[in-house]
Amino acid sequence: MEYRYRPQGVCSSEMIITVDNDKIENVKIIGGCPGNTVGVSKLVEGKKIDEVIKLLKGIQCGFKGTSCPDQLAIALEKIKEEMKIG
Repeated sequence: MEYRYRPQGVCSSEMIITVDNDKIENVKIIGGCPGNTVGVSKLVEGKKIDEVIKLLKGIQCGFKGTSCPDQLAIALEKIKEEMKIG
């Protein structure tokens, strides 16, 4: 299933996340720092939602209080809640 999330407080403008049950199939981050966003996207593909949340939640970018990885974790928490996983 494909989900769209509009991150808050970061340079990226949208995250398109495809999941199958509790596994991340694909992540596309629109905007932000391409090297980082593409890298993060590739690293999380095939991983379980909970594993990625645990790894990325709370990462900060400078003094923003959040980051693209943190926003991805927040998006995954919302997906998990919507899917009623865990």
